[in-house]
Amino acid sequence: MSKPSPSFAAGPLEPALLPGTISANLRATAARVPDGDALVDCPTGQRWTYREFLEEVEACAAGLVSLGVRPGDRVGIWSPNRAEWVLTQYASAMIGAILVTINPAYRTHELAYVLRQSGVSMLVSAPEFKASDYRAMVTQVRGECPGLREVVFFDDPGWDSLMATGRMGDHAEVRRLEAGLAASDAINVQYTSGTTGFPKGATLTHRNILNTGFMVGEANAYGESDRICIPVPFYHCFGMVLGNLAATTHGSAMVIPAQGFDPGLTLAAVESERCTSLYGVPTMFIAMLSHDGIDSFDLSSLRTGIMAGSPCPVEVMKQVIDRMGMTEVSICYGMTETSPVSTQTSRDDSVERRVSTVGRVHPHVEIKVIDPGSGEVVPRGEAGELCTRGYSVMLGYWEEPDRTAEAVDADGWMHTGDIAVMDHEGYVNITGRIKDMVIRGGENIYPREIEEFLYAHPDVLDAQVIGVPDAVYGEELVAWLRLRPGADPVTADHLRDFCAGKLAHYKIPRYVKIVDEFPMTVTGKVRKVEMREASIDELGLQAEARTPTA
Repeated sequence: MSKPSPSFAAGPLEPALLPGTISANLRATAARVPDGDALVDCPTGQRWTYREFLEEVEACAAGLVSLGVRPGDRVGIWSPNRAEWVLTQYASAMIGAILVTINPAYRTHELAYVLRQSGVSMLVSAPEFKASDYRAMVTQVRGECPGLREVVFFDDPGWDSLMATGRMGDHAEVRRLEAGLAASDAINVQYTSGTTGFPKGATLTHRNILNTGFMVGEANAYGESDRICIPVPFYHCFGMVLGNLAATTHGSAMVIPAQGFDPGLTLAAVESERCTSLYGVPTMFIAMLSHDGIDSFDLSSLRTGIMAGSPCPVEVMKQVIDRMGMTEVSICYGMTETSPVSTQTSRDDSVERRVSTVGRVHPHVEIKVIDPGSGEVVPRGEAGELCTRGYSVMLGYWEEPDRTAEAVDADGWMHTGDIAVMDHEGYVNITGRIKDMVIRGGENIYPREIEEFLYAHPDVLDAQVIGVPDAVYGEELVAWLRLRPGADPVTADHLRDFCAGKLAHYKIPRYVKIVDEFPMTVTGKVRKVEMREASIDELGLQAEARTPTA
């Protein structure tokens, strides 16, 4: 009997990597398809051709320069999906500023940390969104961020002035700065929740995100006639890379259905703009499939799309293909630190492959599955930690070399912390996580950050946070709490009130369990696996735990 092949795969070397910067690529696309739709903002009815979009991006870049922004400066953006977000993304890249993308769900605790840690000197922000008063929160934290010298809000005279100054100004300085940029320059910092309390800023280059967007677009066979509906948030790689950069590298249209996800508005945008591609995390597709009026929308233009961000239930994937007509839909797997995609299913793969795996390795990328203890590559068919290497791996965590070294080894392999199995044809299945990260509705949550916050509660002696399966969000949080002697019981409502305004809503535990002690190993480590099993039983989540995912 032959020996199984090792769990290693290298992606093809075609198509070739794009050599330049984001703005150089945008200029090339605008020259090729000047009259094609570049950006459509459904909430405002605005639309820009590629010629018009490039003109607005250059004006925005000149406006930033007029306010003193230069290459290497960090420009923060805190906003839901808006056309101005996209302009800022491309304008900051055009002059070499590093865009720090801030989660719209952040509250003051998280906002202040990100602004300080990255050294943001200019913040571009929406004035508010839903229940979030961004103006008030920025005012509250500004004193804690001495490096923050400029704040400009959309819908304010400041933003109008920035754009007007940029339109009227001489763009020679923009061109001069642009000419000095290199593909290897850092251009984006995206924060991922930290295992030791605070988020880490994954630092990405033009080469990283431009090429990942390009390769995703190639895998989805995008062209000038494609129109991509992007309800996923721009602050994350899913929106700004798989969405925006996949579009602009192929001359496709970016369609914004709403500032935040709304299933009805998303379906309406697909119909009205004749979108050919639709993105979402499984939670979003579940919401669209269960929308009362889904059958009244004309979705016949759809052919492809991407489902990613958290484990994809097999049955949901099948319904997306059957009921929404997305016959070429694909699943992507990756992480922010790898720009983000490492594997993707192909439109040529069988439905079975596309509903049961996360595909095969991307071009110009290598992957392997290793024994976490020994570091040796395991045979195909055996589980181990997935590692990835190639052009897509980040430069590192912003100003945190020690944490970078923990994630990226001396040979350039990014250790994902995910447990994977590679089959004999190179298809990968993600079966779990070595780290205890929780993925709720596409948001990566590291329990340690929440645990450390809960320690500030006057009645909490110790806290452990775990994830349990959930039919809607994939996972939900459970906080196991040990209380101080004589303390009143802490309920889920009480904990929610304590966290409100300080933690993003998706980090607030849905369930609370009060215990005298945690299950421990003989070496004194908390047994979170045992806690998860006990919580599943007590909460009656056995059916959710059995739901198959890719």
